[in-house]
Amino acid sequence: MINPVIAEVMRGGIVESRHRGAFCVMDGSGHVVAAEGGIAAPVYPRSAIKAFQCLAMLQSGAADHFGLNEEEIALCCASHHGEADHVRVARSILKKCGNDESLYECGAHWPVDPDARHSLVRHGEACQQVHNNCSGKHAGMLALAKQLGVDPREYVKREHPVQREIARTMGAMCDIDLDQQPWGIDGCSVPTWAIPIRNMALGFARLCAADFKPGHRIINAVRAHPFMVAGTGDFDTLIMEAIPRVFVKGGAEGVHCACIPHAGLGIALKCDDGAGRATEVALASALAGLDVWTPEEKATLQRFRHHELKNWKKLDVGEVAGVSL
Repeated sequence: MINPVIAEVMRGGIVESRHRGAFCVMDGSGHVVAAEGGIAAPVYPRSAIKAFQCLAMLQSGAADHFGLNEEEIALCCASHHGEADHVRVARSILKKCGNDESLYECGAHWPVDPDARHSLVRHGEACQQVHNNCSGKHAGMLALAKQLGVDPREYVKREHPVQREIARTMGAMCDIDLDQQPWGIDGCSVPTWAIPIRNMALGFARLCAADFKPGHRIINAVRAHPFMVAGTGDFDTLIMEAIPRVFVKGGAEGVHCACIPHAGLGIALKCDDGAGRATEVALASALAGLDVWTPEEKATLQRFRHHELKNWKKLDVGEVAGVSL
């Protein structure tokens, strides 16, 4: 099917571009509250489901065994910007678990944050794997390996006990047998399984179920430390700072997931062309369309439905806007 338009780019009073996609809002019983587009189509969730990868570590007992705090649990769910505090917390997780950076298999890249990146250059330092935006997640995976008592080498491989435990956890949350699903390799080298949008929404609804304590431990951690989940100026950090009652997490190629604990709802959204700029405003539109907010929260969500576009002279030249869904 052809998915509906979920975001438009405006310039000079006309629509310059359109982005299509699909989304689903679901409660924990599997009831679809709202949806548009092909929600049964499997998509790679990429980093949008890091909370489920962290959940496998929590349920193994690793967080309690090694004394991980909320800040560290939040970083295990993060696509962080490589800022100083992100690096500090990643190293803290490794140290508490008796691991070190040599065990990382996520690969090195320069920090996403320009100030952090420029600081390394000014000091003549090379980027390291700890600067990878997934280094918190990988520190959590190494903690899981330690807790399971398995060799951490090649923990990124699909057949490794760490990834098997993550697949089992994710499959249970999303009500799907991942062994029967297509899979690929993510940007940080771990497996990523294709999951229908509706199943991802179900998983996030279950994550925030009132009686699911591990899920609430994750949600409480990211609420307390939204900076750890992303970083300076990032949509995920900004919207959670502005509306603490929502948990959102984006992934590559235009995927965004969220849950609303006080309403027991999970949300998953995919932009067909992978545009992050469209995904963010479309998610804000989907959230704003739900009758679960205070007037103040709803007004804030309306602001997140629009993203101004500026040129190199910092002139306002247009906007990306979410379509009412």
